[in-house]
Amino acid sequence: MRCQMRLHSLPLSFIVLVFFVFYLCNASSALEVRVSPEEVFPGDAFIIQVTDMKIMKMSPVSFMGKKFYFSHYAEHCFIAVGVVEMKTLPGVYPVNLEVGKKRESKDIVIKPIRFPTMELTLPDNEVFLSTENLKRVKKEERRLRSIFREVNRRLWEGDFILPLENEISNPYGTKRIFNEKRISLHRGMDIRGEEGEEVMASNNGRVVLVEELFFGGNTVILDHGQGLYTLYMHLSKSNVRLGEMVLKGRIIGFVGSSGRSSGPHLHFGVKIMDTNVNPLSLVELDI
Repeated sequence: MRCQMRLHSLPLSFIVLVFFVFYLCNASSALEVRVSPEEVFPGDAFIIQVTDMKIMKMSPVSFMGKKFYFSHYAEHCFIAVGVVEMKTLPGVYPVNLEVGKKRESKDIVIKPIRFPTMELTLPDNEVFLSTENLKRVKKEERRLRSIFREVNRRLWEGDFILPLENEISNPYGTKRIFNEKRISLHRGMDIRGEEGEEVMASNNGRVVLVEELFFGGNTVILDHGQGLYTLYMHLSKSNVRLGEMVLKGRIIGFVGSSGRSSGPHLHFGVKIMDTNVNPLSLVELDI
């Protein structure tokens, strides 16, 4: 019985200190899961943060049939960037994840939205593709899909930025009707620009494509890790090399009108796990 500690024989200040330290240790090891923002529109990006003193790595989070991958972001903190599909109906949807042997679920609210409609008239050969051009487009699409399916380590740091600080001329989600017949959904955003204006990298990343595409013209694609990519299209010329690492804000190209374009502008696109994202929603995240 000599090993027993008698609390009544200890100073009150010492007892208070012991309980205070015990409380802090247990509080700091408590699991915290946060989804931000909690309300989004179809096509929006969101972040999932997990804080736990005990875990060393995180399994992917499951949301609407897709997996989004975590990276170690700060001490005892992990972060994943998710996205809501453009055609998702309004409602409340669960974000399910496993933390060690625990299973957690957080709800995210998808709000209704009505995307704008735009009617455009272009030469028929730019709307209805020849057999040769259609083969080229299909080949380019297969190559891009193979790029976007790669999930590499996180390279991005902090908030994403707009690559060009000008007016948006054609927002994400616009329903475009070409020559009163062909319908296409705009899966990025167009930013007004003058020929030759500088285009910046939205965040740190690795150049995975520098190429002239049929629709996008001179195009640069950056891999930021965790299945997150940014696309810069219709450039007059690029300013990077394939495989090069670039920092946020680096000049990667210049505004142009290459590819299928009616005038100088920048098409800025974002992909997360091969899903098209509203670029503004990514830029507005407080990471």
